[in-house]
Amino acid sequence: MPDLHALATELLDAARTDPHGRSAQLVVHDGELRQTVLALVAGARLGEHSSPPAASLQALSGHVRVEAGEDVQQEVRGGELWTLTHERHAVVALEDSVVLLTTVTGVATRPHG
Repeated sequence: MPDLHALATELLDAARTDPHGRSAQLVVHDGELRQTVLALVAGARLGEHSSPPAASLQALSGHVRVEAGEDVQQEVRGGELWTLTHERHAVVALEDSVVLLTTVTGVATRPHG
């Protein structure tokens, strides 16, 4: 397992030199489950996109806002966890931030266990 604190520092450093102000790394890929650590510098934005069947956003540090069109869905600060809705949305960093995005990209056809 990766050290999330060390990875967060590394990705935030990379985001600070990226022209779009972001950097990401997939840390878990298990069937339909994906977890990605994403760093965004203050003001960086992930444009509007569709949600997968299930997703959550945990702020490891910083402060981000999830927007649906003109509306603010939620603001998430370091240490907070939020379940993303199924609406198209965008994410903007209100300060330098690192988040853990957990997604389920499909529905398993057989149960675990």
